[in-house]
Amino acid sequence: MVIAQTENKPSADEEKPYSIAADGTVDWSTFNGYRRYHASCHVCHGPDGLGSSFGPNLTDSLKTMPQEQFMEVVVNGKQDREKKMPALGTDRNVMCYINDIYAYLKARSDGAIGRGRPAKYGKKSEEAAQAEANCMGTD
Repeated sequence: MVIAQTENKPSADEEKPYSIAADGTVDWSTFNGYRRYHASCHVCHGPDGLGSSFGPNLTDSLKTMPQEQFMEVVVNGKQDREKKMPALGTDRNVMCYINDIYAYLKARSDGAIGRGRPAKYGKKSEEAAQAEANCMGTD
């Protein structure tokens, strides 16, 4: 499966996978991550990544968890005592947007964006639209 890469790819020396303008406008991939997180992940991890009785608070987890470990857990799942994170590596609705979901959660974890739907967001680029079509098999 090809993972969609949207326009907000960090460079080697950049740590933040998101971009937020001075007026609060978030980049498309962070906004898309908000949408995709709430479509697939919030059932267990709670609204805005704050956790629930089923899954941990991801805004806390991502304060210390590197992106590679996040990707590993999402792709392969994880089991701790009585809780189990299912492997989502074959779920296109997650994998095609995993970088966007990470960008959203990292922005939440860093305190760069608050709870709820971002009020302003950038436009979806042609590159992001093509990457999505390629990953989802709709081109």
